[in-house]
Amino acid sequence: MGQSSEEGMSDPNEPQIFETLRSRFGFEAFRPGQEEVVRHLVAGRSTAAVFPTGAGKSLCYQLPALLLDGLTIVVSPLIALMKDQIDALTQRGIEAVRLDSSLDDQAYRAAMDGIRSGRVRLVYVSPERFNNERFRDFVMRQKIALFAVDEAHCISEWGHNFRPDYLKLAEFARAAGAERIFALTATATPTVLGEICRLFAIDPDCAVRTGFYRENLALQVSCTDATSRDHDLMAELDAHPPGPTIVYVSIQKTAMELAQTIAATGRDARPYHAGMDAALRTATQDWFLSSDDGIVVATIAFGMGIDKPDIRYVHHYNLSKSLEAYSQEVGRAGRDELPARCVTFYCPDDLVTLQNFALGDTPTDEAVRRFVAELLESDDTLELGLYAMARACDIRPLVLRTLLVYLELEGFLAGGTPIYSSFRFIPQTTSAEMLAAFPESRRPFLAAVLKQSKKARTWFSLDAADVAERLSVDRRQVIALLDELANRGFLRLEGKDVRHRYQVLRRPDDADALAVMLHDRLQAREKRELKRLDDLVDLFLTDGCIANRLGEHFGEHRSQPCGHCSSCLVRAAGGE
Repeated sequence: MGQSSEEGMSDPNEPQIFETLRSRFGFEAFRPGQEEVVRHLVAGRSTAAVFPTGAGKSLCYQLPALLLDGLTIVVSPLIALMKDQIDALTQRGIEAVRLDSSLDDQAYRAAMDGIRSGRVRLVYVSPERFNNERFRDFVMRQKIALFAVDEAHCISEWGHNFRPDYLKLAEFARAAGAERIFALTATATPTVLGEICRLFAIDPDCAVRTGFYRENLALQVSCTDATSRDHDLMAELDAHPPGPTIVYVSIQKTAMELAQTIAATGRDARPYHAGMDAALRTATQDWFLSSDDGIVVATIAFGMGIDKPDIRYVHHYNLSKSLEAYSQEVGRAGRDELPARCVTFYCPDDLVTLQNFALGDTPTDEAVRRFVAELLESDDTLELGLYAMARACDIRPLVLRTLLVYLELEGFLAGGTPIYSSFRFIPQTTSAEMLAAFPESRRPFLAAVLKQSKKARTWFSLDAADVAERLSVDRRQVIALLDELANRGFLRLEGKDVRHRYQVLRRPDDADALAVMLHDRLQAREKRELKRLDDLVDLFLTDGCIANRLGEHFGEHRSQPCGHCSSCLVRAAGGE
């Protein structure tokens, strides 16, 4: 990892790489790590990259996308990042689209037409988009030159933000014949990077990690308590010149209340959290991007994918959940390489709250036994509604999803393409006009499907499986017809009620033993979550340079202390 083994060798793609860098992106030189990644990808090698926040990961897939023959798919959970990057690419004359829930039917059809024609080279999608069987089928028919996965640490159980669906991304990339994979993240320990390479089948020699330390960040900790914390935060804001500021909190209620408290002092402060209306969230984000001194009081829903290099302060009113989350959040400060200040207000009450969150995720052993019994004593083909099953088994949906992945990894289940059990639509024209647009031989089927739909105030709805059974046809024929109607502009179509499909491959010899094994794995995850909290507290309360000790967690070892973290300042002042 690190330096390329091909350094010094001639590369036939080199003139093209540097010409594209200059002519399409306006840069004369690469930033650290970028060139090595680009060379690997252009040469056809799957690659992993661990770059700090703001280090230029996106160029590593955008540039190869222009040189490769085929489509580049970028999977990211960050809608804000998709929007910002597509706007920037459009300004450079590069065709790119995003496919997410914010698009209306017309925009979605235009994007799909651009992909079909080959005009669009870059497609940004969320991981959830792969729950759409129509999208999966469409992508399987494309030539995928590059499959890029952002936030790739989510594939690892050892990572701080394990998402079971990321394991599905690795499977899909292989099934779709992606010619190369690029897994990128800002936060991966050596263990997590190894898992990323293993699960995405990336040669470890093609994993590139750049320096983690950022000398312009002053990492501070202020020990406080619940009654003094507001006062301490205000004192911190008073002590330094105004500048763009993010104050992170744990829950939505705190975001609302603390923003009001700060605004009452005459500062321009606004809340941001996932429970706000989408339009208000967008307005808050746009305001912050253009502000020179705005303060956003936010849950972790804010900041991911936000391209604002001049954030001067990132403060933690509440503790982060892990060292990885902390490093990602403070990494949003000072991306313009000018000095930035990051203060964590450490309150012991926060630790108790976060520990209770971690403990609350683990179901009882009885709940896991009930899950195994209901799942593996049923038919060989399963269609599961996760939320209904979660309620029935008293297991949180994300934990239930994790259990299903465990059963796949153990060979008990094989996951199929998730399907929508029902659809709803708004006609954009009359039934007569729809029928007239189809050949006479297809009109009876179209008329029968439309007749089966049920009208509410605005939307029509239908259950695809129920309609298929009534008409004695395959369910896929019903969906294909709806898809065609939507693509031709006759309907505004939405899928509802995702059902996750599985095939039971084998049944356990001892269901109780299997339940015990699954529960043990969940308890091991719980212990890892609690250990992450302990590691975070140790960072703040144990002597030693905070910046260096944070870097060591990610595999970087520095002998020279930073000189401006709170620990270094105490030592310089002669304190203990």
